[in-house]
Amino acid sequence: MAPTFPESTRFQFASDQSLLVSFGAKIARPTHELVLKLLRLLESERVPGIRNLHPAYCSLLVKFDPLRLRHEDLQAILERYLARVENVALPEPRLVEIPVCYGGEYGPDLLDVCTLNKLTPAEIIELHSSPNYLVYFLGFVPGFAYLGELPKALVTPRLPTPRRKVPAGSVAIAGNQTGVYPVATPGGWRLLGRTPLAIFRPDRDALSLLAIGDHVRFVPISPEKFAALERS
Repeated sequence: MAPTFPESTRFQFASDQSLLVSFGAKIARPTHELVLKLLRLLESERVPGIRNLHPAYCSLLVKFDPLRLRHEDLQAILERYLARVENVALPEPRLVEIPVCYGGEYGPDLLDVCTLNKLTPAEIIELHSSPNYLVYFLGFVPGFAYLGELPKALVTPRLPTPRRKVPAGSVAIAGNQTGVYPVATPGGWRLLGRTPLAIFRPDRDALSLLAIGDHVRFVPISPEKFAALERS
């Protein structure tokens, strides 16, 4: 009897040594849970020949050793895993609070976002700092967590021209996403503020402060508090 798994599941040969498992195209928490459950199952019950797992919003890219597995072999294995994915119990998500100094030199796009959305700075800060955001996945640069979703009133297009350099710790929005730049890098998201916390920590075992499945809440702080935390 063939294994049964979520109807939205699709398999795609992504390269000669990778297979993409996708669960549709809609960014939503139930879809994220399917990605996370399959990821956790493959991490706990490792398949010989799988080299790396790369989760995204609605998919999991599985890279494998082509000398040990063929696409068809791996798909058959993954189908058996997917038949059990609904029974995977996820732990209670960790809540990470990130202090943010909004506006001014730390958030140079705050006033533009106010104009675009017809809101005051106080309303922008209140909207951005109210939700518990979900870490859908990490990508772009080490430690960059894609967080969602923004309140509808805050949904804003990215900058028409990216900046050449965005300071580390910058808290930004683009579309219905928000995130924190872990290192100084070019970027096109709109900067609302900055955190004094180290998001990417190469001197620690956990290189990133955030992990897939975490919940994140932003906490507004004053420039004085920012300076004190930066020194500590």
